[in-house]
Amino acid sequence: MGSNTSDAHPIIANRMKKAAKKGLKIFVIDPRKIDMTKVAEKHLPLKVGSDIALMNGMMNIIIQEGWYNKEFVERSTLNFEELKIHVQQYTPELVESITGLKYEDIYEVSKAYSQAEKGMIAYTLGITEHHCGVNNVFDVANLALLTGHIGREGTGIMPLRGQNNVQGAGDMGCLPNMLPGAVPLLDEQSKEKFEKAWGVTLNPHVGSTLTSMLDKMKDGQVKGLYIVGENPILADVNQSHTRAALENLDFLVVQDIFLTETAELADVVLPARGWGEVEGTYTNTERRIQRVRKAVTAVGDSWDDWYIFTQLANKMGYSMNYDTSEDIWNEVRELCSHLYGGMSYERLDREYGLQYPCPTEDHPGTKVIHTEFYESHDKVSPFTSVSYTPPVELPDEEYPFTLTTGRRYEPYNTHTQTKYYPETLKRKQTEETVDMHPENAEVLEVSNGDWVTVRSRRGEVKVKVKVTDQVQPDLVFMSFHWSEVPTNALTIDEFDPISGTAEYKACAVQIKKL
Repeated sequence: MGSNTSDAHPIIANRMKKAAKKGLKIFVIDPRKIDMTKVAEKHLPLKVGSDIALMNGMMNIIIQEGWYNKEFVERSTLNFEELKIHVQQYTPELVESITGLKYEDIYEVSKAYSQAEKGMIAYTLGITEHHCGVNNVFDVANLALLTGHIGREGTGIMPLRGQNNVQGAGDMGCLPNMLPGAVPLLDEQSKEKFEKAWGVTLNPHVGSTLTSMLDKMKDGQVKGLYIVGENPILADVNQSHTRAALENLDFLVVQDIFLTETAELADVVLPARGWGEVEGTYTNTERRIQRVRKAVTAVGDSWDDWYIFTQLANKMGYSMNYDTSEDIWNEVRELCSHLYGGMSYERLDREYGLQYPCPTEDHPGTKVIHTEFYESHDKVSPFTSVSYTPPVELPDEEYPFTLTTGRRYEPYNTHTQTKYYPETLKRKQTEETVDMHPENAEVLEVSNGDWVTVRSRRGEVKVKVKVTDQVQPDLVFMSFHWSEVPTNALTIDEFDPISGTAEYKACAVQIKKL
């Protein structure tokens, strides 16, 4: 669901495709006819932003037909009766009208998933990048709990991470409410442990999300910003709002490996080192920690990120001295032993990575999590009933198209690390396009390669057309990789109230031929 797996996570997609040849049934739920549909049992091309209506409709079918895992629900969940009553309102007629799908297709997928011996849901930004992204995730969890597809090998929920160390960054405390080791900042016992080890008193208040920081920068509450390995000018919604916020700062520092569009605005740029120039660890989407080793000599006057941090800390009056990245990792292992205690560099090298939790040297690592649902009668999880809400900005007479955004295979995120290709390297796509259905292309009298303007209520871009039946009529797709076509000049700055995630996946646009 909401995962263009072959473009955004090609290694995982290849494994899925190989498994499909051996009998794995894949159901693709996506507004676009992505490449994964070629190996799918069925493709459900739902309307953008209608995921909750679909999942509630599926749960209604599963409950009405008695396909849910009664033993698991009774033993390991709470609020089932509340969920049952809530999803009854998602009748076949209502779900068809919201999603644009046929009831018999929804029925088939509901039966296949609920009746499977093992079932898994893989999702990514197509689920989370909505104004209701957290509720979408709650409903994914509801489906897994209802069917008992969790806590056993080959089952569960697989949130695919957008880059190779997103999981690791969050685990190390790069979230405003977390300490390293995925420990809540408000956990007093853990906070005291870190304070004692570091010899400081930690700020007890939860920090700001990126989206709330941008607002505070715009109105002058935040006057200085330090950006590390991020390019918000291209990556964040409503580019003009982001740029205005950054330009309103008194002082901006950017630490990166290239002079990105954001770094061009900075007062100071600190040159860091790339992935092949450093030693350290990454944590991937399956909680597997792996070593990365220095492959080439660093260029110019660049330093390791951690070394830059230590030098700044020392100059600001706090003694922070490490000789190697391994020294830092050993401190992490000591302070977060519940997850990493048994993961020495020597062992990670020898075993080619381990999955946390791995608390001791003789622990094998944890391949499957949430097994306690089956091993203990004390472990329960509540169902969280959520309701469908449409995208914040729907198409109308002035802006008749829905724009949805995502990633393309080769450029990788904001293109920072991949745009410096040799000219001799063959690429499938060398520039941005607006992908539109043949019916719309015919009405607009445009063909492949024609230039158009795409305009929203926030900005406009000039871009070439790509005519394809991958998208539905009146739906257009663009990525945000190319600075020459800054797609996020168009996207809407509406955010999930819980997570602060922006609604990248739906906004209204008009298109005119140039």
